[in-house]
Amino acid sequence: MLNRLAPKPDSVLIVDDSALQRSHAASLCRRAGIDLIYEAGNGIEALELLSMLVLTPGVMLLDLEMPGMDGVELIQQLHQRNLSLPIIIVSGREQALIDSIATMTRSMGFSVPGAMRKPLHAGDLERALREYGEAQRYPVAHDEPAMPSLRPTDLGHAIDAGEIIVHYQPKVDIRTGIIRGLEALARWAHPQHGMIPPNRFIPMAEQNGLIRPLTLSVIPQVLAQLAGWNARGLRWSVSINLSPSLLDDADLVPVIVDLVQRHGVAPAQIVFEITESSVASHLSVSLGVLARLRLKGFGLSIDDYGTGFSSMLQLARIPFTELKIDRSFVHGAHQRKRSRVLLQSALDMARQLGLITVAEGIETIEDWLLLQSFDCCVGQGYLIARPMPAHALPAWLNTHRERLSSLRLPQAVTQS
Repeated sequence: MLNRLAPKPDSVLIVDDSALQRSHAASLCRRAGIDLIYEAGNGIEALELLSMLVLTPGVMLLDLEMPGMDGVELIQQLHQRNLSLPIIIVSGREQALIDSIATMTRSMGFSVPGAMRKPLHAGDLERALREYGEAQRYPVAHDEPAMPSLRPTDLGHAIDAGEIIVHYQPKVDIRTGIIRGLEALARWAHPQHGMIPPNRFIPMAEQNGLIRPLTLSVIPQVLAQLAGWNARGLRWSVSINLSPSLLDDADLVPVIVDLVQRHGVAPAQIVFEITESSVASHLSVSLGVLARLRLKGFGLSIDDYGTGFSSMLQLARIPFTELKIDRSFVHGAHQRKRSRVLLQSALDMARQLGLITVAEGIETIEDWLLLQSFDCCVGQGYLIARPMPAHALPAWLNTHRERLSSLRLPQAVTQS
């Protein structure tokens, strides 16, 4: 049964042209604890029903092939009318087509807790509702709250005033669950507007010549934190994102080396993450910058692997030490055959190249177990931890230790 501690929808709208399938789905929903159930035979009926309801149903179970208005048309109509509700897709068509439509639906801003083939089974619904519950616990804001107008001069002053701070997201061993390192993520601690996420100011920094001073304000914070952890016997590594705008800066390497030496940190403890598309546009100088960083002992990670079109070429050109697989291939891979095939292929290739593999965006235990079976090295995502300030790590570690047994492979428990 569905975990009673996890939020679950209080109502469901089942849209299917088969009365038998609607009845079956309704029965499973009642067994899962959802008592308020609405039904519609196609998209047109569903829209009419939604227009009459005061409260939008908590979730929609949607068939794809229906007369009058099919499932894809209904999703498009919901999007055009700004009607937002989580959609669980249930169809008799092939899984590849279902997954494609699920991707389209997510791209429109809808939550898709599940996308599966008919007949609907209790276990399928339970997994979808569990993912629904996790999404309610950790909602993703598709419509971000309005932010005040921020100018490049504001960002410049923020960098000078030390308002750019660092949060850390743990990266753990897939076999044992033990922490292996962290990713450093910049945040703008604005004195009036609170914590501003990086997507609000990193592009501004790149477009206005501020990315170098911003990066050089982040790196010393990370190095000082690493030095403190080293003093306590915690020899972790930290990944730092390196903007494509910096890859044509030939003077960057000696500056970074000097900072590392001043803090007494080993270069091997720093891994620079570079998106796979960034090198192509700065090829003349970027290869030299990356090669020099590697010669100095720093790690290099190809970030968001699989999202571009030249991944293998970049792996052949650049001495990467780590391959980081984009969350689009990881999240929900246990339910999508094509994602599983591509994920396993990337992991197998990386293993043959001697690269550390990192999977990002792990949000469910099912995807965690899948990555274990594929022999991935390291994982990060909300299943493990959200980004947090350094002072919050000890409390997270204490809580994380209590759940290690649920994350470890059986043989890893006996060997650790």
